[in-house]
Amino acid sequence: MAVRFFVYATLLEGEPGHTPLMGHAPTAAKTAAGYTIVEIGPLAGLVEEGSATVLGEIYDLEREAFINVTGQASHAGLFQLMPVRLDDGTTAEALFLSVDQARGKRRIKGGDWRARFGNGPGGLAAGPLVSWARSRNR
Repeated sequence: MAVRFFVYATLLEGEPGHTPLMGHAPTAAKTAAGYTIVEIGPLAGLVEEGSATVLGEIYDLEREAFINVTGQASHAGLFQLMPVRLDDGTTAEALFLSVDQARGKRRIKGGDWRARFGNGPGGLAAGPLVSWARSRNR
């Protein structure tokens, strides 16, 4: 039986932690309102709080592949595996942080991990030094 698995940060296609999901086809997805992601060093955690949505991907994984991926991605008990509500009314499994674990961590505006440093929706605008440096390379 396949397990629906929602990924939202370093496990996304093209991100550094995607390796265990290679060979599986992603489908674009978004959570229902009521979630946010927080930065925890080079990782991120999904938290059930707020009124925002989080962009991600759904993978339909066989049980063995699901156990392999979540075992590698759970970082020795840092994350809890729980169901997440999606904007299409369905649910999937996802790796969560507790609200206490997320306290004091930077929230990713717009719920888009890939846009966290860019000018896109949810990303930060470049500061004066970055803008100057970019203009010098043209």
